Amino acid sequence: MKAVSLKRIKTELDLLHPDRVKALCLQMAKFKKENKELLSYLLFEADNEQTYINDVKSQLDKLFKEINKSNFYFAKKTILKILRIANKYIKYSGSKQTKVEILIHFCKAFKQSAIPLQQSTALGNIYTRQIIKINNALATLHEDLQFDYSVELQNL
Repeated sequence: MKAVSLKRIKTELDLLHPDRVKALCLQMAKFKKENKELLSYLLFEADNEQTYINDVKSQLDKLFKEINKSNFYFAKKTILKILRIANKYIKYSGSKQTKVEILIHFCKAFKQSAIPLQQSTALGNIYTRQIIKINNALATLHEDLQFDYSVELQNL
């Protein structure tokens, strides 16, 4: 996700009601490093969550194509970097459904990357932890969504 310019953010803040600006700033204050990206999400992408999810998925796909598969150590480092980025975007949204969708996509891309999980305990553990996170978040969703995502999860 590319951060929007500070001028555009300021223009958008001028258009909002003061109470709304205050609420956005309070939410932004919880974060330190990614303040500009978080504010960009809140102002420009929070209204269309599916577009946001698709943007995150495409960014994760690009990162998965750049994985160095020559060594398990380098692969693990890159996978952890991708996971940190995914978790950052999940944190911005705060939605359990977004969390489930992004983590399922992460696991699918992880399996499609052709990295043998059985040969590396660390990579296998990373994958297993994400499946556990998906199951925990899935339990809090509506029953219809649980069913839809559990079908996808079983394919993993």
